[in-house]
Amino acid sequence: MSQTRFTKDHEWIRVEGDIATVGITAYAAEQLGDVVFVELPETGKSFKAGDEMAVVESVKAASEVYAPVSGEVAEVNDALEGEPQKVNEAPDTDGWFVKLKLSDTSQLDGLMDEAAYKQHIS
Repeated sequence: MSQTRFTKDHEWIRVEGDIATVGITAYAAEQLGDVVFVELPETGKSFKAGDEMAVVESVKAASEVYAPVSGEVAEVNDALEGEPQKVNEAPDTDGWFVKLKLSDTSQLDGLMDEAAYKQHIS
């Protein structure tokens, strides 16, 4: 069973086994406006929690996407290169950015659950 956690910087992370899918929340996508470009990292690149991992550009601004936990990029969502609007259309499903192979699952404990995240954005 997967669990979804959230960061104060509006990333979500959904863990299944030792692989975590990472994207930005619907709230973040709404704040950005229409996404026009996404820059993703290379497969195999490692990140520490809090590292800048990707960039998302909208008609309003460019924003960094940070690694919620430490890990190595196992897969990137290549579909976003041709269809960056997926970030707006389905931020918590088809609009995911990367899949990370987790290096320290205990870091998940420092992230918010859905109730805490909803309180954070209200």
